[in-house]
Amino acid sequence: APGRRGYSGAGAAEFLHRSIVPTMHYQKSLPRLPVPKLEDTITRYLNAQKPLLSDEQFRKTEDLARAFEKGIGRELHEQLVAQDNQNKHTSYITGPWFDMYLKAREPVVLNFNPFMSFNPDPKSEYNDQLIRATNMTVSAIRFMKTFRAGYLEPEVFHLNPEKSDTEIFKKIIRFVPSSISWFGAYMVNAYPLDMSQYFRLFNSTRLPKLNKDELYIDEKAKHLLVLRNGNFYVFDVIDRDGNMLKPSEIQAHLKYILSDNSPAPAFPLGYLTSENRDTWALLRKNLLENGNEEALQKVDSAMFCLSLDDFPIKDLVHLAHTMLHGDAANRWYDKSFNLIITKDGTAGINFEHSWGDGVAVLRFQNEVFKDSTKTPAISPQSQPASVDSSRAVQKLDFKLNDALKAGITKAKQQFDATIESLSLNMIQFQEGGKELLKQKKVSPDAVAQLAFQMAFLRQYDQTVATYESCSTAAFKHGRTETIRPASVHTKKCSEAFVKELSKHSTEELQNLIVECSKYHGRLTKEAAMGQGFDRHLFSLRYLASSKGLALPDFYQDQAYARLNHNIISTSTLVSPAVQLGGFGPVVSDGFGVGYQVQDDWIGCNVSSYPARNGEEFLQCIYKSLEDIFNVLKGKKIAS
Repeated sequence: APGRRGYSGAGAAEFLHRSIVPTMHYQKSLPRLPVPKLEDTITRYLNAQKPLLSDEQFRKTEDLARAFEKGIGRELHEQLVAQDNQNKHTSYITGPWFDMYLKAREPVVLNFNPFMSFNPDPKSEYNDQLIRATNMTVSAIRFMKTFRAGYLEPEVFHLNPEKSDTEIFKKIIRFVPSSISWFGAYMVNAYPLDMSQYFRLFNSTRLPKLNKDELYIDEKAKHLLVLRNGNFYVFDVIDRDGNMLKPSEIQAHLKYILSDNSPAPAFPLGYLTSENRDTWALLRKNLLENGNEEALQKVDSAMFCLSLDDFPIKDLVHLAHTMLHGDAANRWYDKSFNLIITKDGTAGINFEHSWGDGVAVLRFQNEVFKDSTKTPAISPQSQPASVDSSRAVQKLDFKLNDALKAGITKAKQQFDATIESLSLNMIQFQEGGKELLKQKKVSPDAVAQLAFQMAFLRQYDQTVATYESCSTAAFKHGRTETIRPASVHTKKCSEAFVKELSKHSTEELQNLIVECSKYHGRLTKEAAMGQGFDRHLFSLRYLASSKGLALPDFYQDQAYARLNHNIISTSTLVSPAVQLGGFGPVVSDGFGVGYQVQDDWIGCNVSSYPARNGEEFLQCIYKSLEDIFNVLKGKKIAS
């Protein structure tokens, strides 16, 4: 439709929008991720250890930390700083972090790949599988084309949107050279974010290799990969001139795939991507040697993977299972992302984590949701184009020998057993949310994290290593930093609520909550500014091992290992496009906690294995939230 989106030309519908500020305008001038001072890192590390250790254990850990700070740690730190100064085009965490992900040998599904599910389309008749798959595919292609053309609005965090998120500001800033444009945004309290990960959203996959995987990308490929019933299909969605196929043609091809009644393969290839990475690397080598090179090339280079599931969603728990792992026959977990759409039009994304973090995927999801619901390419009345889909759509066939068949069978058995042992549970706390907490001048995130600490203490009578992910995308090639929500403050507050309620007045309890909130706010700010301790210590350890040095005593401390065995691993997001987000536990005796604090409710979903009881943990979280909210409202609580 020419003229759509307020500009003319036949290619109008090819783009989401045309930003007057080029997409990568700020990238060159983004500030660099700082390497924290070693003494700050050690102090922050000891602060995080304090609530987890007895006095005697803490003294030992403190001695090791101080010796490290004066000795080998200082040398490693100076080398890290020197190395960082020689690599000003990137950040000190980039290399080590890619390596951490790509050298990990555990399966990507459940261990690394998170999911985010879309809200339903507000117009219910658009939540039909074919309509939604067509509209979302078209919007995803528009996103890709908009990004590659440099028309996508740069990602900017606005602290004062009235001043910075305006047409006049954009008109001025686009003429400021890229080398200093960041400072222009900073002057009006706007923080441009790193967009270096975005190019890996499309035509990209993680390839299994022995010892260390590789990220592969082929931006010339023009086809989409579609999985249905364990069968693989590909068709071009971009023509020779780089234009998108008409939405009615994409609709026709997807309709053809949805009505194909080929049986499910006896040995579904998708299971291989759920394997241990070394096992999968050897099986992939076998696949390539067995005449499957061309078919695998199609899978690896496809724009993305669209997984069409043949069942409707029963409830939110079923939704989480479907998007977090689903049936491995109908997923390719190595693709940068799988866009999953079920029989009733429920949609979600499962993404591979090594190439990028939630910030890039969330921006993609927000744009796709907005575009596919506000300006959908097709409607329930649209007719698919009369094209010969049997010629355009290619079904991929894989030649399997006995070793491959045995490999797939074994992968399936392991996958099914793991899934069998995974529990997902969720709650919605309806008695308040962000609005009330802000009114009471406490941080909503701090309250959620305090509730997790309180709940674990109530359930297991201990304080354990806790991880909250924080983006460092405000810096060039930033990734994430860890916030350590378990502190002496949360421990003291939790013990007051759980063990000594009768000893404290409501006012004292309120003060304890406020202390936790202040401290958590400080930790969050530090982490976002690259002033956590986890990535710094991780990089020093990585440097020591890359130089072939013996592992310093500091890292051999049991307390160090325990702090990095994250029993409570948490991550939060709030977006108008997302209904639910989550991930698997990062350790076998842990909880994976995805949560969102909305204006008037708090949602929380928890994954766990048999070593922990997720349902009971959630009940304890609910009770903790109830107690905190009552105290903030000035009510007395019953023990």
